Amino acid sequence: MSLQLSVDRSSPVPLYFQLSQQLEAAIEHGALTPGSLLGNEIDLAGRLGLSRPTVRQAIQSLVDKGLLVRRRGVGTQVVHSQVKRPLELSSLYDDLESAGQCPATQVVVNTVEPASTEVAAALGVTETSDVHRVERLRLAHGEPMAYLCNYLPPGLLDLDGDRMEATGLYRLMRTAGITLHSARQSVGARAATEEEGGRLGEPAGSPLLTMQRTTFDDTGRAVEFGTHIYRASRYSFEFQLLVRP
Repeated sequence: MSLQLSVDRSSPVPLYFQLSQQLEAAIEHGALTPGSLLGNEIDLAGRLGLSRPTVRQAIQSLVDKGLLVRRRGVGTQVVHSQVKRPLELSSLYDDLESAGQCPATQVVVNTVEPASTEVAAALGVTETSDVHRVERLRLAHGEPMAYLCNYLPPGLLDLDGDRMEATGLYRLMRTAGITLHSARQSVGARAATEEEGGRLGEPAGSPLLTMQRTTFDDTGRAVEFGTHIYRASRYSFEFQLLVRP
């Protein structure tokens, strides 16, 4: 590992935390890629003049975050970086792509069905009228990241399965001439069911992030209603908070 690492002994920030932050930044920015080996604790401690327990604590904090894994006979290995998604009107596909996460999509459901009360209210259509339901598994570097369920008014755009596996839903909308303007969104958390855990590669009961979003175009028309679940071990939402004047 040829990373430029250093610690500031005059700083009030604990030495292990300084090291873990530098390693996490290297993972997020691609200097440490998935699958690469971190090197052993003795060498790292010697390079930085730190004790082995300090280095071990820094590494363990990243193991706990799911960024590193200890493999017997192999060493400490980079697993992946956690995706930090800003809360703005963008698609998961675009966010993963811009973060260099190699997004891929598997279309699980692509059908037309009667709108439920909740879906009809969100899209502003009559209850039991036809809506398009699409369910997709979104992956990054071949690992499941999120399970996305979206409802759209019929006839809005071509929802061909091959096209949806090749790109993101919002990109398809923009290509079809739909101008996305605003969205109403809520974020929450809950435990994964056995079925959800199986889809996302997590044990049942693992924490999931949830998001519901209704998106509107520039005419005020609701163009999609989504209910999504994300692996909390791999994903987080970022907020920017402003003080009210």
